[in-house]
Amino acid sequence: MSNPTKQKSHIQFALNGEPAEVAFAPHKTLLEVLREDLGLMGTKHGCELGECGTCTVLVNGRAILSCLMLGLDAEGQAVKTIEGMAEGAQLHPLQETFADTGAAQCGYCTPGFLLVAEELLKKDPNPSRDVIKEALSGNLCRCTGYIKIYEAVELAAARMRGEEAELPRESVYGL
Repeated sequence: MSNPTKQKSHIQFALNGEPAEVAFAPHKTLLEVLREDLGLMGTKHGCELGECGTCTVLVNGRAILSCLMLGLDAEGQAVKTIEGMAEGAQLHPLQETFADTGAAQCGYCTPGFLLVAEELLKKDPNPSRDVIKEALSGNLCRCTGYIKIYEAVELAAARMRGEEAELPRESVYGL
């Protein structure tokens, strides 16, 4: 009895601003390719049904659920994961404000929220609270009441616009 040949697909794409290529089983989702074949663990497994947002990545600047996208569909695309959000040792303003406001509690959902918020702030540098709520509505968090997440996005937006924005008083630890 002979072993069946395992079929592998091979793609090339931009991953976090760098050229990448990977071979994998053609049935794998982008989420599985990122985690299992490329070792990028920042993109999280959640519901795997497209309902929680923990697997969000940016593809050509748009937030997508990597659990619903085949890895094959990343061919020739620009994919950004949470590992590509910071520039060297410099955190993205959203990463800083999530830490500053306590918006990241257990942290499991945080990468998805950060990437969705990054897409939002590129489109709308001064979003209202309602716009932020709508943009983030596809991401679920079991730890927070979402208020600190909204505040973190508002604070990052202000800082990115060059404003001297401070933490909301109630978000400062110890007060």
